[in-house]
Amino acid sequence: MSASDRISYAPVDGADELFTPEFLDYVAEAYDRFAPAVRDIRAKRDAMLRRALEDREAPTFPPKSDVNSGDWQAPPLPDDLLRPGIEISGPAAITNMAINALNPGAEGERAEGYLDDDEDSGGHSLGDTVRAAINRRDATLGTLRHHNPDRNRTYELAAGTLPFFMHRERGNHLDEPDFRIDGQPIPASILGMALTLAYCGKEQAERGQGVYFYLPKIEVVEEARFARDMFDFSKERLGYPDGAVIKAVVLVESLPAVYIMDELLWELGPYAGGLNAARWDLKASILEYVMADPGQVWPDRFGVDIKTTDFMANIFRRLVAVCLRRAAAPIGGMATALPSRDDEVNEAAAASIRQDKEWEAAQGFVRAWVAHIFHMKTAADPFKAVAASGWTPTQEMRDPASYQVAIHPPDGPITIAGSRRNARMLIEYVEGWLQGRGAKGIDSLEGQPGIHPALMEDLATGRISVAQTAQRIIHSAKDIETGEAHDHALVKRLLQEEVEDIIRIRKAEAADDDASQAEAAAQAERYRKAFKMAMRWVKNYTDLDFRSLGSYTLADMDRIASEPDAL
Repeated sequence: MSASDRISYAPVDGADELFTPEFLDYVAEAYDRFAPAVRDIRAKRDAMLRRALEDREAPTFPPKSDVNSGDWQAPPLPDDLLRPGIEISGPAAITNMAINALNPGAEGERAEGYLDDDEDSGGHSLGDTVRAAINRRDATLGTLRHHNPDRNRTYELAAGTLPFFMHRERGNHLDEPDFRIDGQPIPASILGMALTLAYCGKEQAERGQGVYFYLPKIEVVEEARFARDMFDFSKERLGYPDGAVIKAVVLVESLPAVYIMDELLWELGPYAGGLNAARWDLKASILEYVMADPGQVWPDRFGVDIKTTDFMANIFRRLVAVCLRRAAAPIGGMATALPSRDDEVNEAAAASIRQDKEWEAAQGFVRAWVAHIFHMKTAADPFKAVAASGWTPTQEMRDPASYQVAIHPPDGPITIAGSRRNARMLIEYVEGWLQGRGAKGIDSLEGQPGIHPALMEDLATGRISVAQTAQRIIHSAKDIETGEAHDHALVKRLLQEEVEDIIRIRKAEAADDDASQAEAAAQAERYRKAFKMAMRWVKNYTDLDFRSLGSYTLADMDRIASEPDAL
C-alpha cells in the first residue's frame, strides 16, 4: 500500500503544496519508525506523574554514572548559538508577525535569533503547522510576504541578514488529529519536525546555514534519543548535504528535566546545542507534580520571581553550570511585557525587563527571549554588555553541585485577588485560543489603578493559572487576610464575575456602528464559551487530569460550551 493510500488529512490551506507524494512517503516512513517510540515516551511520562501524585515519589537525580559525572563535552557549536543578545519569539503561522519579528526593531537592530514557534504560541492545529512550514521556507528563500487588505498594508522582509531560526514544534505529548496514517492520528512532533526538516531545514542546509530546534516539554531521556534518531534518519532520507549542521536546544520546562540535564545533552550526541531556562512551563510542571501534596501550595503566581525564589534560581544556575561543563549554550527565559500607549507603563516594563536580563546575564546565560520587538534592545543589551566586558564565570558557577535543588513553596501570600487574576487570564486566554491564537496580550489587572503593562500570555502561563487554581481548590487554600477558603463555587463565581466584566468593557469599547456592534456580540459569545472551557480546564486539574488545552479541537470546545457547567 502506498503512503498516499495510508494517509488522510484535512483540506487546510497550503496542505496540497506541502503534502506531495514524496513528502507523504517520507513522513509515513518516519511514522513507522518513530510512532512506537513516541507512544513509549508517553507511557513513561504518565507513569512518572502517577508515581508522584499517588505515591509521593517525586522525580530526582539518577544514580551516578559516566554520563552525569564524566568530563565529556558536546561537539563544537556554531557561532550562532553562542552569539550574545536576544531571540524574538512569536507564532510562526501568523505571517505578518513572523515578518515583523525577522525585521529590524524601532532602533534599527535585528534580534540575533528568531524563535519561530509552532508550540505554546501556536494555534495547535494542522492549518497552523502547515502555514508555519510555508512561512519558515519562504523566509529562508527571502520571499515571505503578506498583504492585509483590511489595513491596505503589505508586510515584507527588510534587506539585510535575517536572525538565525530556532524551530519549535509541538511536544511528544500531542497528536495531530487532522493528519492520520492507517486511521491513527500522527504524533504532532513527528509531523512538525518532518515538515521543517523537509522544507525549511533542507533549504537552510543547502545554503550552508545551521538548522536549529528547540525541543519542548521534555521529561524523559528517551525524548532526546527520539530527536537524535529523527535527525539521523531525516538527513539521510532527505539527502542533506555532507557537513549539514543540525543542533537542538532542550527546554528545561518540566520538573523531571531538571534532574537529567546531563543525560539529555548526552543522548542528543552530535545534535546537542544547549539548554533553555523555560521558567513559565517549569512552574506549571512543578505545580502539577506536587498537586496532591498539601504542603506544597503556592502563593499568588504573579509574585513568584525567579531571582528571589531560591530553588528556582538554583535550577537555572545549575543549568548554566551544566552547559559550561559540557560546552553547550545556556539560553535564558522570556520577557513578556508588551508595549503601551502610556510612556510611564513602557518605562516600568523596560525597567523590569532590564533587571531580569541583567540577572540572567550575570548568571552566565548567553541570550534570552523577548515577546515583542518594542523591548528587544532593552532585553538584548545586558547580554551584549557582559560579553563585551570580558566576564568569565567562576569555578563555582561551572560546577552543577554548587546548586542544590529542593522544591518547596515560594514565599508570598495566598489571596483570592490572586485567584481572580488567574480567572481573568484564563478567560482572556481561551477566548484568544478560540480564534486560533496560542498567545495573547492580557492585562489581568485591567481597569484597576496602578502601572501594569499587559503581558504576552501563552499556553505555559495558562497552565500555571489553571494549575494554581486547581491546587487551591484541592487543598481548600485560605485567603491570608479573610480566611475564606477556595472551593469550586468560589472559583466559578470569580470566573463568572470576570467574564461579565470583560464583556462589559469590550462592549463599551466598541464603536456605535452595525459592524462593530456585531463583532462585539460575536466576541461576547466567544468569552462566554471561554468561561465554559475555563471551568472544564479547572475541573480536569482538580481531578488530577492535566490534559493539554492543545489536545482539544474546536469541535470539542463547542461541545463543552453546550454541556452543563463543569464547576
